[in-house]
Amino acid sequence: MKDEKENTKTQTADGKVRAIVMTALLAALTCVATMVIQIPSPTGGYVNLGDTVVLLSAFLLGPLYGAVSGGIGSMLADVLSGYMIYAPATLVIKATMAAAAGIWYRAARGNRSGTVVSAILGEVPMVVGYWAYDAWLLGSLAGGAAGIPANLVQAVFGIAASVLLTVLLRKNSGVRAKFPNL
Repeated sequence: MKDEKENTKTQTADGKVRAIVMTALLAALTCVATMVIQIPSPTGGYVNLGDTVVLLSAFLLGPLYGAVSGGIGSMLADVLSGYMIYAPATLVIKATMAAAAGIWYRAARGNRSGTVVSAILGEVPMVVGYWAYDAWLLGSLAGGAAGIPANLVQAVFGIAASVLLTVLLRKNSGVRAKFPNL
């Protein structure tokens, strides 16, 4: 009986350590994916590949760890790329994006169209969040709206790439064993 309890504690602790390590690795990957290609947008931000990894993190890790990974990784990319003014907003926006996508993904587990819907619903806070933040920075709702087209392009790419990667990863039993949320 004692051995079973100790084994369960060890498995639980190992699972938490693994989740934290995977969260950190996906945060680093989010940062790198965000920084690899940066296409400037009209409002001073940039279009990037980071949303793909933010959404994938939500699907792989779930809403909580996905939010931590997506928020921190994206914020670090802003800090390292010289967009410090966006860093606080990015932390909140990308964490919210991943949490929303992760929550909807859990509800639609295993359903391909549900994965697409989850990704779309995850991108809504990104588009709305940056519009609101840009509007606040510029002091104008209309001025903030200038970044919406670039954010929509980023959202569409992030949705397509993350859904494709999720479908491909889901086919691999080894990946599914390591990421039960998938």
